[in-house]
Amino acid sequence: MPLVTPLSAEHDPETKELADFFNETLGFCPNSVLTMQRRPAISKAFINLNKAVMVNEGKVTSALKRMIAWVSSNATGCRYCQAHAIRAAERYGAEQEQLDNIWEYRTHSAFNEAERAALDFSLAASQVPNAVDTNIQKRLHEHWTEGEIVEMLGVISLFGYLNRWNDSMGTTLEDDAIESGNQFLGKHGFEVGKHV
Repeated sequence: MPLVTPLSAEHDPETKELADFFNETLGFCPNSVLTMQRRPAISKAFINLNKAVMVNEGKVTSALKRMIAWVSSNATGCRYCQAHAIRAAERYGAEQEQLDNIWEYRTHSAFNEAERAALDFSLAASQVPNAVDTNIQKRLHEHWTEGEIVEMLGVISLFGYLNRWNDSMGTTLEDDAIESGNQFLGKHGFEVGKHV
């Protein structure tokens, strides 16, 4: 049972209008946003930040951003965000082989060195204490511009917020997100956990 019950999508008209963004990303408005709208300033600021972070201004693709989000969410253990991130990666065109082998990104041939550097950055930046070191910095700069690194850290930081929000709230996971989690993460023990 969630800590706070999500409100109806109709509760705040401004949040509802901004939340149309998630219909493209996920196919539905997330329960996390429906909970945030108990304080509409938070839901609106969050949606606008999400939109800004997910804009592609370099060669960091929408699919890679969602895989970065998945690695970050996996590092923190948030099942809600893991399911959302893998679903969004699929919807934004991640290769099937990458989706099926996301757990093995460090060694699987579906991932190139630039993607591995980005995903290792996500893992290191999501740990407490932070594990970003000179080796990760060097690898990032071999493949990515400083602006692209900012885009990646924007995703990691956004999901740091979401991981804390959804795990603390015990946000109920939506059926479509459960389906994606089971499909792509089930072979590695994905379960809904507290997000029922």
